[in-house]
Amino acid sequence: MTHKSDGLLFEEEVLLVEDQRLAMDDCLFFTDEEAEEELHDQPKSKWKVLIVDDEEEIHNVTKMVLEHFVFDGKGLEIISAYSGQEAKQIILQEEDIALIMLDVVMEHDDAGLKVVKYIREELKNPFVRIILRTGQPGQAPEEKVIMEYDINDYKAKTELTAQKLFTTMVSSLRTYRDIMTIEMNRKGLEKIIEASANIFEMQSMRKFASGVLTQLTSIMNLNRNALYCHTTSGFAAVKSEGEFQILAATGDYYDHVDEKVRDVVPKRVLKDLESAFKEKKSIYYGDHYVFYFRNKNDSENMVYVEGTSELSEWDQDLIEIFCANVSIAFDNIYLNMEIEDTQKEIVFTLGEIAEARSKETGNHVKRVAEYSKLLALKYGLSLEDAEMIRLASPMHDVGKLAIPDAILNKPGRLRADEFEVMKKHAVIGCEMLKNSNRKIMKAATIIANEHHEKYNGKGYPVGKKGEEIHIYGRITAVADVFDALGSDRVYKTAWKLEDILELFRKERGEHFDPILVDILLDYLDEFLVIRDHFADQ
Repeated sequence: MTHKSDGLLFEEEVLLVEDQRLAMDDCLFFTDEEAEEELHDQPKSKWKVLIVDDEEEIHNVTKMVLEHFVFDGKGLEIISAYSGQEAKQIILQEEDIALIMLDVVMEHDDAGLKVVKYIREELKNPFVRIILRTGQPGQAPEEKVIMEYDINDYKAKTELTAQKLFTTMVSSLRTYRDIMTIEMNRKGLEKIIEASANIFEMQSMRKFASGVLTQLTSIMNLNRNALYCHTTSGFAAVKSEGEFQILAATGDYYDHVDEKVRDVVPKRVLKDLESAFKEKKSIYYGDHYVFYFRNKNDSENMVYVEGTSELSEWDQDLIEIFCANVSIAFDNIYLNMEIEDTQKEIVFTLGEIAEARSKETGNHVKRVAEYSKLLALKYGLSLEDAEMIRLASPMHDVGKLAIPDAILNKPGRLRADEFEVMKKHAVIGCEMLKNSNRKIMKAATIIANEHHEKYNGKGYPVGKKGEEIHIYGRITAVADVFDALGSDRVYKTAWKLEDILELFRKERGEHFDPILVDILLDYLDEFLVIRDHFADQ
C-alpha cells in the first residue's frame, strides 16, 4: 500500500474543516431557520453519492460539509467505500448512484483508475458522474488521466474547499439529472413504440383492454424506482348499453371484471370518471388519472389508474402520444370486430340455409356450435380453438346445398346409389370453402370434410382412422350426431335420450373418439342445458 504524507493529509483536513466552519458561519448553505426547517422536512428521495477514499477523516469531513446540501428538492444519501474493491461491490449493488468522489491511490497506486475502467467498460455505465480526487497529483497527472479515462472532473484535494465542493456537487448533479432525463425520455419513447406495436397486434377487445392497462401502467412507472412504487390499481372500461363495464383490471379492481363501473368504484372515483366523460378528455389528478378515448364510430372507453406518483409534464406528453395510438388502435379493433361479426353472421346464415333446405331447423346449427365448443373446452383445447370450432361447425353440412332435393328430403331410407350421392356433400363442402384464407373458413373446411369420418376408419369421404381425423372433425361428429338423433327429421322421429346415450356407449371407439364420448356422458347435464336453451320452436 502507498501511504499518504501525514502533513498533506493534515493540511487537507484543516482546510476542509476550516471551510466547513466558515461556510456555516457565513450561511453558505442555510440560515439557522432554513437548516431547522430542512431537518423537519427532509426530502423523501435523495441523490446517491459514493465517496471512495481509504482515509476515514476524508469521509467524515465531506459528510459534515454536505450535511444539509439540497439540490433540485433532493438531499444526499452518502455512501462510503474505503478501497477500490469495496467501491466495485457497492457500485454493482447500487445502480442509481449519481456521483462518485473517487480517490486514486488506495490499496494500489492506480486503484481509483481501475474503478473508473470497471464502471465504464465492464458495467457499461456512462451515466454516473465521476470526480477524481487525489492528494498526490503527480501519481496520476491530470492531462493523462483526463485523456485516457472517462472521468468528469479532476480535483486535487487541496482545491476542494467547502465552496468549491458545493459548486462541484451542484454542477455534477445537474449534469447527471439532465443526462438521466434524456435517457428516461429515450426509454419512454422506446416504450411507446413497443407498447403501440403490442396493442396493435391484439384483436380481442378484452385482450386489447388488458394490454392498454398494462402498457399504460408501465409507462407511468417508467421513471420510478421499483422500491418506492405504490401498488398500482386500475381498470379499463368500455361503454355498453349506456353503462361503462370493466373489461380488464388490476390491483384492488382485479376481481371486478365484467361488472359495471358504477357498482364497483368509490363515489370520489366515480365523480372523476364522470368529469372526464362529460369533458370528453383525459384528466390528471396527481395520484390518480382518468384516460378517455372516443373513436370514429363514437364508441367511448376509459382507463383509470391510481397509486402512482405525480406525472411530470414529459410523462404526460408521453402518455398523450400513447393514448393517440390507443385511440387509433381502438378504431381498428372495432373495425376488425365488425368484420368478424359479419363473417360469423355469414357462416351461420350459410349453415342455416343448408339446414333449411333439408327441412331442418336453424337451431340445429346453433346447438351443434355450442355442443362443439363445450366438447372442445372439456377436451382441453384452448378457449381460442374452442371458439373457432363454435364459429366454424355450423358449416359442417354446407355441401348439402349441392345435393338434389329428391335425395336430400327423401322421407324414407336412401338406396345405396342415393347414399353415394349424399356422401358427396362432405367433399363438396370442402371444395366450397377451401380457397379462403380466413381462420374460420379454414376450420370450416376441415369440419365439412371430416365430420363423417369414423374413429374405426369406416367413415367417409377418405376413411381416416383415429387421430388421423382432425380434432375439429371428431368433435363436430359427436355434436352433430347427438343433436340429429334427438331431433325430428323427414326420415325419422326424435330418439329418446336414453337410446341416444346407449348408441354412444356402443359406438365408443368405433364411430366416435372414446375420450369425447366420455366427456359427453360425464358432462351430460351441461349439454342438456344447451339443448333446452336452443330448443326448436
